[in-house]
Amino acid sequence: MKICVVGGSGFIGTHLARQLLASGHDISILDKVQSEAFPSLCTLGDVRDLGALQAAFRDRELIVNLAAEHRDNVRPESLYFDVNVAGARNICEAAKFNSVERIIFTSSVAIYGLNSPGATEDTAAEPFNAYGESKWQAEGVFRSWATEDSCRSLTIVRPVVVFGEDNRGNVYNLLRQIRSGRFIMVGAGKNKKSMAYIANLVDFLESLLTEPRGVMVFNYLDQPDLTTGDLIVTARKALGFREKGFSVPYWVGLAAGIFFDIVSRVTGKEQSISAVRVRKFCAETSVSAARLEERKFERRYSLREGIKRTIQHEFLTKGEAARASDDGSIH
Repeated sequence: MKICVVGGSGFIGTHLARQLLASGHDISILDKVQSEAFPSLCTLGDVRDLGALQAAFRDRELIVNLAAEHRDNVRPESLYFDVNVAGARNICEAAKFNSVERIIFTSSVAIYGLNSPGATEDTAAEPFNAYGESKWQAEGVFRSWATEDSCRSLTIVRPVVVFGEDNRGNVYNLLRQIRSGRFIMVGAGKNKKSMAYIANLVDFLESLLTEPRGVMVFNYLDQPDLTTGDLIVTARKALGFREKGFSVPYWVGLAAGIFFDIVSRVTGKEQSISAVRVRKFCAETSVSAARLEERKFERRYSLREGIKRTIQHEFLTKGEAARASDDGSIH
């Protein structure tokens, strides 16, 4: 199949492109930054540039949209909507221009808000921040595109937090903090965290290439869920540390996050700790996988295996020194 992976230079995109190429698909990448893994397949372009999208989708049969403004504390907040929502409109317009009838869009469980345990694909959206709101609005844009023509196929995937080899997101920062010995546990650690290991998510995305016409929505997570405490213990054991470390109550961590938010605003420099990161770390972010399980999708790895494989790749094989230039973050 001829596939354009928008945002294919990033973490998920690189893993997906590698797997699709191994399966024999014809892959192109559109991204605002060059793909380190597949430079010859990458065209530089921004989802805010309709012309770039129209050119990139020529002769393509399927678009996978992974592009998003997603980091915490993006300023100005309007960037979430410029990239995630206006970008979705441009992708749909470019798809129409090139008669592309298949789109896979990676949204986010952030649309459900914080502390929405057991949220299903039919749970009402209650995003708690601009990122979640922009993803929800983008879903609406893609749905409108899909319903305009009965020949179109749209699959919306709402992943939970995704981690794995070569990722530099929150889970990597957490593991790095544990590895450094500077990690401080906030809260009791009993909150469940739905998570997804990159190899399993990529397998699932590949399984969606030939979805039938119409609109389908899936939460994506690997089960069983781990609590935050389980995650920390698994990581500490894989790193060769004792299971228990230093901890502080939730209110102490939140107060520290608010303090560093003030520091960030005063200095103009983003801090490694923030109130939103503390809230997300201590929130119950487990969602339902019932629809996913109905497909009888088989995961190659358990979450604990994924954590161990990530640690082996990032810290025990390459060594922490190779990462010394990266910024750490507690959450």
